[in-house]
Formats: sequence, structure tokens, C-alpha cells
Amino acid sequence: MVRKTSQPPPRAPASRRGPGRPVGDSADLRERLLDAALTCYSRQGIAATPLRAIAVEAGVNPALLHYYFGDKGQLQQAVIDERLMPAIGNVGVALTLAGDDPAGLIASFVRGIGDAVARHPWLPSLWVREVLCEGGALRDLLVDRIGPQIPQRLAQRFAAAQRAGALNPELDPRLLVVSLVGLTLFPAASAPVWGRIFDTNGIDADALRDHTLALLERGLGAG
Repeated sequence: MVRKTSQPPPRAPASRRGPGRPVGDSADLRERLLDAALTCYSRQGIAATPLRAIAVEAGVNPALLHYYFGDKGQLQQAVIDERLMPAIGNVGVALTLAGDDPAGLIASFVRGIGDAVARHPWLPSLWVREVLCEGGALRDLLVDRIGPQIPQRLAQRFAAAQRAGALNPELDPRLLVVSLVGLTLFPAASAPVWGRIFDTNGIDADALRDHTLALLERGLGAG
């Protein structure tokens, strides 16, 4: 008589996880990848940043970047659409709410840029690398998309205030916008250098904003 031995039931074949498929909270992981991309872009430039460097910054397999964004160009576009444009758009909203008084417009611009820098520390260095430097990946973006939204409209509003007698007629409204950018983004980008020169860490976004407003509103007078 043959004794039957009990056999364990056959195991179901293990499901294979596709390469790069995320585990856990996909939305949070995608946000982390965008943050890592911005960190690398502002540190070494967009053109000089391979996907592998972003993956190392985020602590993930490079396949995840391909899973979420496809290729380097699509990731760059996602950073622009989901990080850069909303940051700039908040400045535009502040200007829309400012009214037509030129002093109010100027204060709103300075505060708007200050808030943007405080919330997005990558903004000044990215602006220097990718807009000011020749061959920067974001220069056309500034000219074609950001330019009509903020600098051109702001210059038009300054020109209207000038025609109404509310702004110094010796000023060029276009150069006034250039001057405001120079008084906000450039000092923010160079703050680490000035901090070393003056042996202080106190030149932060708030200090820069307050100084710029005092300079523009009250000039160099002691009163």
C-alpha cells in the first residue's frame, strides 16, 4: 500500500514589478524628484545635469525618472510648468492686486520677489545660470512667456502713471523694471558672497526686501 504524503499547494507565480515602477505614495515621490531636479539645476545648470545626477540627489533608481517624466527634456518642462511658472505667477498676482499707484506697484514687486525667493531658494541662482548667462536654457522662456506677463505689463503701468503725472518724467519705464530686477534678484543670488565679505549671515531674503524698500521709498536721506 502506497502511503500518500501531503504536498504544499503550489505557489502562485510572483508578480514582477516593472522597472522603475514606484512603491508607496507616488505623488510624494514625484514631488521629491522635481525638488531634486531643481536642486541640481540651480547648483550645476540644466544642460550639465544628467538624469543620473538627479536620481542620486533624490536617492532613487534612475529608472524612476524615466517612469515619471520620460526623458530629460520632459523633466525640464515639468519643472518649468510645475515649479518655476507658479513661483513667478505669484509675483504677477501680487502686482495685479496692487492698483495703479507706482509706489504701491514697486513695493508689491519687491515684496513679491522677496516672498518668491524665501519660498523658493533655488530661484536666484537658477535665474543667473539659465537666464543671464549666454546659452541659458531659460532665456527664451523669460522672453516669450514671463516677459509679457510681468516686465512688459509693469512697464506699461509705469508709463501710464507717468502720463498721469504720478511718476518722475525723467525715468524710462522699461529701465525702471530692469532696475527693480537688479535690486532684488541679483543681490539675492549673490548673498552668499556678500555674507562672506561682510562677515555676516544676516543678509537673508527679509533683510534684502526691507533694505530695498527703504532705499526706494526714502532714498539716502537720514529722515
